[in-house]
Amino acid sequence: MKNTSNMQIIGVTIVSSSITPYLSRNLLLARVRWQSRLPPRHPLRQQAFASGAPGNTTKWKDGDDGDNAPSQTPSENSTTSTRSRSATTSSKPSTGQTSIPSDWDENPNLNISAFSQLPSSTFGYNQHIIINHDFKEALRQILWQFRAPIRYAFAYGSGVFPQTALGSKSAATVHPHPSPAISSMQGGQGKMIDFIFGVTYTQHWHSLNLQQHRDHYSAIGSLGSSLVSRVQDKYGAGVYFNPYVTVNGTLIKYGVVNLDTLCRDLSEWDTLYLAGRLQKPVKILRDDPRVRLANQINLISAIRTALLLLPSEFTEQELYGTIAGLSYLGDPRMALPAENPNKVANIVKYQLPSFRRLYAPLIENLPNVAFHDPRCSSSDWMDDPDTNATLAQDMDPKRRGNMVRRLPRSFRSKLYFRYQSKFQIPQLDFDRMLEESNDQDPTRVKRQQGSVFDQRIAGDRQSDLRKEVKRAIKSTVQWPSATQSLKGIITTGFVRSVRYVREKLAKHHKGQEREQSASGSAKEKG
Repeated sequence: MKNTSNMQIIGVTIVSSSITPYLSRNLLLARVRWQSRLPPRHPLRQQAFASGAPGNTTKWKDGDDGDNAPSQTPSENSTTSTRSRSATTSSKPSTGQTSIPSDWDENPNLNISAFSQLPSSTFGYNQHIIINHDFKEALRQILWQFRAPIRYAFAYGSGVFPQTALGSKSAATVHPHPSPAISSMQGGQGKMIDFIFGVTYTQHWHSLNLQQHRDHYSAIGSLGSSLVSRVQDKYGAGVYFNPYVTVNGTLIKYGVVNLDTLCRDLSEWDTLYLAGRLQKPVKILRDDPRVRLANQINLISAIRTALLLLPSEFTEQELYGTIAGLSYLGDPRMALPAENPNKVANIVKYQLPSFRRLYAPLIENLPNVAFHDPRCSSSDWMDDPDTNATLAQDMDPKRRGNMVRRLPRSFRSKLYFRYQSKFQIPQLDFDRMLEESNDQDPTRVKRQQGSVFDQRIAGDRQSDLRKEVKRAIKSTVQWPSATQSLKGIITTGFVRSVRYVREKLAKHHKGQEREQSASGSAKEKG
């Protein structure tokens, strides 16, 4: 009897301690939902979104939650703190971000393990795009259905961020039993939701996931987690996709990537496969400090690359359209009738405020580009989808040479080789230049100033520079994207692959029909 009593006491203790975090979590969510209904200027609402719930642990704030908005979240910053100075003096709008060291991206330490090791307390807050709270929680509920550990996760694509006008219901509902929040946010269009899961140990993750969700995998799953992980890591862009699976009554597609692979692509652009996806608005659901740092490098690199492709003055839509189109250059799906031809334009058109939240804080910290538009003096311009602000950049070859020098290493080497051929530089001289500009030696810290060669590239005729940069991007994207698509036939299975191709063809035809309809309407008005 004594042993039985002890066992009962132990059992009660375990259950009680395991329930407590869930009760705290639910109370926190209830509080946030209540405060989110308050007016934007209400002090209780501002307190909730500024500092989070009292007693929050680092794990809940930075790991599970994903919305680690340090002292102010983007929703409050963009509406109350983004007051730009007069744009007639090429001023940059204030985004409420605390001071960040200007050289944070020169020698970043990608081996960090804690958010406190980031360059500042607000570092990377721009990456957390604000979406409807209930929709966000519905997406997180999907993550909780996976027992295999997910270190980093984001949802992306047209199922999360609309690329067409909402309102028209689709003929078929793809979700068997979606939550009301998902149905409401998708406007009745019923689109599959895409996720990327960042994991630490690929084989271990697939081993656990095969035990829980064997039906998510094609026949290759029968051969074990070892083969699955080799197929993921060795071929294509290092991502393993499981499409058309139902979780929590919602049709989803999720890709699994090793965190090392993800951080390398974000910081070096060796494939631009995942870096390109994160250059567009996504909803981060679980965050990781190393990925946040690498993605900030990715975002500022996207701005610099776009500036090399743009003239001295341009609009926001031109900037964000250039950035959004980088990863589609060389993508075989864009050459074939397998994608909406207006995809890039639609992404920017319907997500302009989200692009602004993502890139305006970075533009503010760059010395050679500025918003140059009186509309930026308005306190609510950040959230105005009708504002298409003008920007101006310094075309001085020395400053643009610094941008060339700070491009991601793998991509920069491709651009260098293209200009070695164009300028007919002897191999020995070229090798010496590369050695002098080497920034990979851990024993030396070098300021990434543009060399004479970088300035010569930046000073090339704009049309030629644009052509060479685009060719370097295509050579980066083309092979990984093509092999990833071929790998998808094996990992997805024949039936799902046919369904995927059929839907892509349908998107292409719908895009063409919309373009022809818009063109006809314009002619009638003319």
